[in-house]
Amino acid sequence: MTADRSLHLVTDHRVPFQQLRDIVDAAVTAGVSVVQLRDKEASGGELLSRTLDLADVIAGRCTFVVDDRLDVVLAARDRVTGPARVDGIHLGQSDLPVDAARTLLGADALVGWTANTPAHLAAAAALPAATIGYLGVGVIRATATKPNHPQPLGVDGFGELAASTALPCVAIGGIGVDDVAALRAAGAAGVAVVSAVSGADDPGAVVRDLRAAWAGGATPGTQSAPADTRAPAATPSPRAEGRA
Repeated sequence: MTADRSLHLVTDHRVPFQQLRDIVDAAVTAGVSVVQLRDKEASGGELLSRTLDLADVIAGRCTFVVDDRLDVVLAARDRVTGPARVDGIHLGQSDLPVDAARTLLGADALVGWTANTPAHLAAAAALPAATIGYLGVGVIRATATKPNHPQPLGVDGFGELAASTALPCVAIGGIGVDDVAALRAAGAAGVAVVSAVSGADDPGAVVRDLRAAWAGGATPGTQSAPADTRAPAATPSPRAEGRA
């Protein structure tokens, strides 16, 4: 599947779902190219319900993928009342084999794979051509949205990995508007953000800033949420803190 990978919004499970729906709608309207539903705490039934709901919200305006759960993607595509548009999946190193996902989802699906070491890149290179649509490479900086993340790569470390693979690399982890131009110059095919958008007072405005930065036209004074590596509070605020 050929897709615009330049700006991914990865959802934050700490944000109440009704609020998350509004954030996704605003972000897609403002120009997000990929939405990834990531919620490692939801049950299978809850995640399927949220997948179907967000598929309706997105309504084909951008690419929509689900993190980890191939069963949920397949169930959404096989909905009795009509298949939901779920365009693919993002898998981690400990998830189902990426080649199995490609076989089950077909050639047109977008299949992403997390990679943050040279060994991961070598494993990706050993797979048949067109198995992987993009690699999610990070973290760039420490972030509260992914506990137990690997050692941050920084822009330079990301660039070294991106230069060593022919696969498109999407940078993720602690990214704000001010990082976008440097990451693109370092070889990123796109950037993925979590709280930079979900934690902002105006998610659509931040997406427009990110878009402008990717195009090389960003101006100082963006509206993204500040970096915050603290663990979330026991009772979430209306906007989750941090950026990723």
